[in-house]
Amino acid sequence: MTHSLPPELLMYCVPGSNASCVAVRLGFWTDFALYLVFVSGMLVTILGNCLVIVSICHFKQLHSPTNVLILSLALVDLLVGVIVMPFSATRTIHGCWFYGDTFCHIHTGFEVSLPTLSIFHLICIAVDRHQAICNPLHYSREITMSVAVIMVCACWALVVVYAYGVLYSKANLAGLEDFMESLKCLGSCFAVYNPFWGMLSSAACFFCPCTVMVCLYTKIFIVAKQHVRKIGDMNNCSNDRGRGGLVKQSECKAAKTLSIVLGVFIFCWMPFFMQLFINPLIGFRSHLYIQEVFYWLSYFNSACNPIIYAWFYPSFKRCFRCIITLKIFSSNSSSMKLSDK
Repeated sequence: MTHSLPPELLMYCVPGSNASCVAVRLGFWTDFALYLVFVSGMLVTILGNCLVIVSICHFKQLHSPTNVLILSLALVDLLVGVIVMPFSATRTIHGCWFYGDTFCHIHTGFEVSLPTLSIFHLICIAVDRHQAICNPLHYSREITMSVAVIMVCACWALVVVYAYGVLYSKANLAGLEDFMESLKCLGSCFAVYNPFWGMLSSAACFFCPCTVMVCLYTKIFIVAKQHVRKIGDMNNCSNDRGRGGLVKQSECKAAKTLSIVLGVFIFCWMPFFMQLFINPLIGFRSHLYIQEVFYWLSYFNSACNPIIYAWFYPSFKRCFRCIITLKIFSSNSSSMKLSDK
């Protein structure tokens, strides 16, 4: 890479080394603004997902198979805020990796595995909602707490084996040895995929799962509308049936909220996976700043989910309020009434 600045004005990630990467110089106020945005995103991500985790663990009324999946998804988002975002912030602002090669591999593994984990959880949640609304008579028997835990464990195991297997085997770098040698310098940390693994990862970890989820939610909404129509026609139904109608409406509302989670996920992650798919085909010519923008757009998805839960789920909103006001420490807080009005 060539630089327009004279050598004496260049800054290096490892001063005094001829093999050092060149650091980024954006200016004090630009650095300050970026740190402000990134730290704000980290705080929202960490605090918001901690609220979700504490809510589901503490309040008995939230102990359900669906919320087991949401709990695990919140843990994934929390890891993004704790492990990925802080170190990526300094890399983005300074253009340098200061934390060594070993942690670079670990960090890159999290960058690869966490989005894949998120989308696998969303698939499980879509299947759960599909069964709850489209097959309600058998839902409680087929989707139990044990089944939800098994789904969570399977997601984590498959993704960790895939992500770290690809990175540590260096299968993603096959055929790119000369290109990687030309980029090699002290203070760099990034993942590069050859055309095969770039397309395979994008298809297997994003585009195909998203297609499956869109199909599932489409069917859910069709069935949900049918339920609502039938409920509206039951003018002379009994009280029991009326309560059943309220349950159906609650299930439909939950499906709509989770579909919003899916829509936000697609909006945040599609640019990243599109560049992962296209970049190898154009000779890795996409600008570094564009890649960083796509990275951070995807990171901020982890901050969005708790906001969505608080906005659309009255039960979560009540839990968050109870935690923030410290009412959670009262003796009967775990069994407090959280049902939607």
